[in-house]
Amino acid sequence: MTSLRDKVVFITGASSGIGRACARAFGREGARLLLAARRADRLAVLADELAAESRVPVRHFPLDVRDQPAVEAALAALPEEWRAIDVLVNNAGLSRGLDKLHEGLLSDWEEMIDTNVKGLLYVSRAVIPGMVERGRGHVINIGSIAGREVYPGGNVYCATKFAVKAISRGLRLDLVATPVRVSTVDPGMVETEFSLVRFHGDGERAAKVYQGINALRPEDVAEAVVFCATRPAHVTVSEMVVMPTAQASTMLAHRK
Repeated sequence: MTSLRDKVVFITGASSGIGRACARAFGREGARLLLAARRADRLAVLADELAAESRVPVRHFPLDVRDQPAVEAALAALPEEWRAIDVLVNNAGLSRGLDKLHEGLLSDWEEMIDTNVKGLLYVSRAVIPGMVERGRGHVINIGSIAGREVYPGGNVYCATKFAVKAISRGLRLDLVATPVRVSTVDPGMVETEFSLVRFHGDGERAAKVYQGINALRPEDVAEAVVFCATRPAHVTVSEMVVMPTAQASTMLAHRK
């Protein structure tokens, strides 16, 4: 196994859900945590909790990955001891709406594309050159089973996650002559704020998504991410699909 102790792990979208769980999981491994998200207040609370729980160095800053100049400026402003990022977890992402394409909101499309695709690209472009230069590093992109099969109403969201898969595969080709590794972790149904965000804060509708099914927890996905990061240097987990036992596809799940 590769030790993560004192490695710098940069997690985007770290203020909640899978990102928050990843921060805790990497903290338990002794990693130094570099955390970014739009909600600075939540990040501050998480940083305090991690300092108490894991006693690892934590640095956090507000960041909207859709803002390319802000991404570049934030990473350029890091102190020297935080610049050598060993693991990048591209977790920031969201879904908006469940409309038929011809009835969809352009604002929803733009938010998903700008966050899930362009945001991932902006962060990757800022971080990966340093990994290549240092001859070490690991990029772990959080995808989705929605990047493997399309479901009704998922049109643009699924397209963004198919893009994550394509970008990840292309990146592996680009980095094959380097020691830098690329992994994607594609979860099925995970009970987070995902559906609350998708339905623009409609809590009742969001709750129905997880009704009667034992969905994944964010911690389940975080464990998969850490597993990828701790393989020996000669081993890359290229793609991992993590599903609830009661889910067989994007459309088929057993509800009690």
